[in-house]
Amino acid sequence: MDTAPVRLVAWVHGWVQGVGFRWWTRSRALELGLVGSARNTADGRVHVTAEGPRDRAERLLALLRSGDAPGRVDLVVESWEPARGGLTGFEER
Repeated sequence: MDTAPVRLVAWVHGWVQGVGFRWWTRSRALELGLVGSARNTADGRVHVTAEGPRDRAERLLALLRSGDAPGRVDLVVESWEPARGGLTGFEER
């Protein structure tokens, strides 16, 4: 298992606003011990930033794509970066 800290940035496309998606994402991230945020964007996507061990961030990404999230996820576009730190908790914005 890869536990080196990373930053996952995911853009979630679909019907993901106004359906509890950010709350659901926050709950899953906190269960996994990740920090970061999920925020709505003006174009209807949700932008997720999560930091923590790579294996846990990969699990969150899998959950985002699983079909178990509220609403309907059509596409998740992710990028990986080195962890930057400075985040606490997991916020819905």
